[in-house]
Amino acid sequence: MQPNGPDTADLVSMLSLTQDDGDLFSGRCHAGAPLRAFGGQVAAQALTAAGRTIDAAQSPNSLHGYFLRAGDPRDPIEYRVERLHDGGTYANRRVTATQRGEAIFTLSASFKRPEEGYDRHVRTPSAAPPEQLTDPLDDPGPHPDYADFPGWGVISMRFVPPAEGSATPGQNEQLVWIRATQPLPDEPLLHVCALAYASDLSLASTAALDLQEPPPIRTATPRVRLVSLDHAMWFHRPFRADNWLLFATRSRTAGDGRGLATGEFFTRDGRLVASVTQEALLRPIALLRKS
Repeated sequence: MQPNGPDTADLVSMLSLTQDDGDLFSGRCHAGAPLRAFGGQVAAQALTAAGRTIDAAQSPNSLHGYFLRAGDPRDPIEYRVERLHDGGTYANRRVTATQRGEAIFTLSASFKRPEEGYDRHVRTPSAAPPEQLTDPLDDPGPHPDYADFPGWGVISMRFVPPAEGSATPGQNEQLVWIRATQPLPDEPLLHVCALAYASDLSLASTAALDLQEPPPIRTATPRVRLVSLDHAMWFHRPFRADNWLLFATRSRTAGDGRGLATGEFFTRDGRLVASVTQEALLRPIALLRKS
């Protein structure tokens, strides 16, 4: 079964913005849940807005975002950029995303010029290559609640089966190959923003893996409500988001109605190119219905 997404979705268009006035931009976001704008797209568009005010020689090296209110996918979102600092190496921007006069998301982003020098990173986890893994959208496909999510049309995912006996007690772990479904233009900022979008597709679900499967391969009714609270990323080395990247995620703790997950993106030749951390609201749906 294939969702409607592949026929209609276009990642470049999803990340595109209209420049309304100087440092004010606007865009539209699709739903991640009924009447809730998808947080990964909001964050990616905010980073796009920030990057539109930066010298082309500087690339994003980190972002920190907070989801304040649920965005409405029926209305446009305004992104106002504040130019906090422009230095010889680093530049910093703050972006506030608003709807109907209220802030729904804030982003702080850092950009820098590339430097030569010392370079070190961990080795990539062992994983079967994506060509040996199945497309999660093939039959039987995801639960109907998720089948028409536009993200499945613009991002390809291949879930690596967990190895027997490899899990650390109390820790959820997940390996997913991920890439843009269609080739992307040679614009470094676009590839970074595309990865920001893709990072929100499976990260929060890692915190609930012991309770339910992630959305692309979930065939049962969800048992847990997950809503992104904050999102932070660091970009270490150049990459292309339309090439396969191994997304290695883990969650070491969940409690107090929250779950924390972290992850790293590796290229096929083993380079660590980005890291991400996210905290999400995590509440059993059965308890929500009783309250």
